[in-house]
Amino acid sequence: MKKIAYIILLLSACLEQGYGQLISLRGRWQFTIGDKAVYAKPDYDDADWEGIWAPSAWEEEGFHGYDGFAWYRKKFDGKLLPKEEKIYVNLGYIDDADEVYINGELIGFSGVMPPRYRSAYNAQRSYVIPGSVINYAGENLIAVRVFDSQGEGGMVDGELGIYPVEDFSPMLVDLQGLWSFALSRDGGVISDNENWDKIMVPMHWEKQGYRRYDGYAWYRNTFELTEDYGNEVLVLMLGKIDDFDEVYINGELIGATNDHRKYMQSQSYDKFRAYDIPKHVLAPPGKTNSVEVLVHDIGNLGGIYQGPVGITTKSKYYRYYR
Repeated sequence: MKKIAYIILLLSACLEQGYGQLISLRGRWQFTIGDKAVYAKPDYDDADWEGIWAPSAWEEEGFHGYDGFAWYRKKFDGKLLPKEEKIYVNLGYIDDADEVYINGELIGFSGVMPPRYRSAYNAQRSYVIPGSVINYAGENLIAVRVFDSQGEGGMVDGELGIYPVEDFSPMLVDLQGLWSFALSRDGGVISDNENWDKIMVPMHWEKQGYRRYDGYAWYRNTFELTEDYGNEVLVLMLGKIDDFDEVYINGELIGATNDHRKYMQSQSYDKFRAYDIPKHVLAPPGKTNSVEVLVHDIGNLGGIYQGPVGITTKSKYYRYYR
């Protein structure tokens, strides 16, 4: 477990210190108060918006006393980004809650928007940008939706920019970030036409708008493998989950953790989850696989709350995580 902590600390330090900036996002952004979903779209015409400097509280840019929703938009050149490297956007500190979109696709959020409002003003925003959302041939659009409840608002501080991820993690597939999420009254399967939400992993669901919820919930994500790993066994790591879980890949159960103890007696919440993936359940390289996690929280905090979360080989798992 010391190896896990060391890897996480190295990656966190890299994100915080902003090594090797690829694109600076400091400077003038297009800005408007109010809230419309169309503001996230790359083809929306924002020519009549105000120009505002970031990082800086919007009160210091002429919007004195404003509390509520606002949007920032800025374009950047995808030709400056390496196609084969993982990258992330650092937006420093945002007061209070935010959602971040690249070319209209949500890539991450911190805090919770009304009506289940929860501030994250003291959390640094660093979000991995999936390569699938980037136009490497030219223009891209980053849009930031912000809600401020009181006091200062907006992108208030930090080294705004796009950076390479110094990948200390021996992951084949990194599954940290946005997942689909749905509550389930009795743990039953949630059909595709139900109203799924988005949630950040790893993080307790109470910190994402589901305060005081104890019970069942489903997490869902997809992944692709780029090659056939032959006889090498792959391992799905889900970090720590509060409290119990069942894990499915392409609809087949591959593992579960449940010590069948009551609240305040159970220790399942502190167990590190790592499940071998049977080769026969995986789709061929380049095809989409689904991973679903049923979580049962029996009291207090709940959810997939601590990483690492992703897929690695069995040999790397024993080398780096055991």
